[in-house]
Amino acid sequence: MERMKFTDSMKLAELISLNWKLLSVLSRLGIGLGFGESTIREACGRHGINPSSFLLICSVYTYDDYIPSADMLKDAEPLSIVEYLHNSHSFYLDKEFVSLEKNMNALAGSCEAMSKKILVRFFDEYKTQVQNHFAYEENVVFPYVRALAEGKRTESYSIEQFEENHTNIDEALNDLKNIVMKYMPETCDAVSHNEMLYGIFRLEDDLRKHTVIEDCVLIPIVNRLEEK
Repeated sequence: MERMKFTDSMKLAELISLNWKLLSVLSRLGIGLGFGESTIREACGRHGINPSSFLLICSVYTYDDYIPSADMLKDAEPLSIVEYLHNSHSFYLDKEFVSLEKNMNALAGSCEAMSKKILVRFFDEYKTQVQNHFAYEENVVFPYVRALAEGKRTESYSIEQFEENHTNIDEALNDLKNIVMKYMPETCDAVSHNEMLYGIFRLEDDLRKHTVIEDCVLIPIVNRLEEK
């Protein structure tokens, strides 16, 4: 897609037409369909969302290798970014993983015992890793950012600690993807096989964008707050 700069005067419908995958972003921000001819500014205003933060998130999800400018980061609101990341965690655990586990069980049930055991073990290990990863952010990082945005500084913690210990949950998902794609035998149910792989590719793409927002948006914004 040819890169264009999104502005808050654009119609929300125009934005979705450019990238329908942003429907998932809207749902995590609490923006439902039926928005008519509303501009991005108007829709954000009705839902109490910072327009600059909204545009930043949409740009990350639309363009590969998107790196926000210093001006975009300056105008973004840390609490809006944290709220989006928090809602994304709920989306992954309550929807994406539920769907993926359903497909995994259907696939495992059609395979011989050893293949089933391997698949279930890899899936459970990955799910636990993701839950632990999210729990740390929910219980440590996000409360810290919220407090910082209110002018309360915790001297015992900084965003640098998060940056140094930010684990990559993409690698373990890639291992699961390879198990399903390369090593589950052809005797397993083909429809379930494809459905699980579709789900993994979709989750992988979304998590990659999620990581960009954490690393290239949240961390620089919080660094600036700490300096103040």
